[in-house]
Amino acid sequence: MIQETSDLLKRALALPADERAALANTLLDTLDSPNESISVQDAWDAEVARRIADLKAGKAVTVPWEELHRELTAMVNER
Repeated sequence: MIQETSDLLKRALALPADERAALANTLLDTLDSPNESISVQDAWDAEVARRIADLKAGKAVTVPWEELHRELTAMVNER
């Protein structure tokens, strides 16, 4: 990595999390995508729509929050 890029990265990493996220999204949106330059936001929107459709069609398996919380707590406690 050239020095200028390294310095830029250090400055970017020093930003607050919300500003880093906005910067990352902006940079990602400038990259060519194999899906006809679809933006990251467009990709997320499509994924959310697909998941909602799967839920409505009964294709998705859901887990009650209480059960998921118990499983996650058990996983954390095992570490």
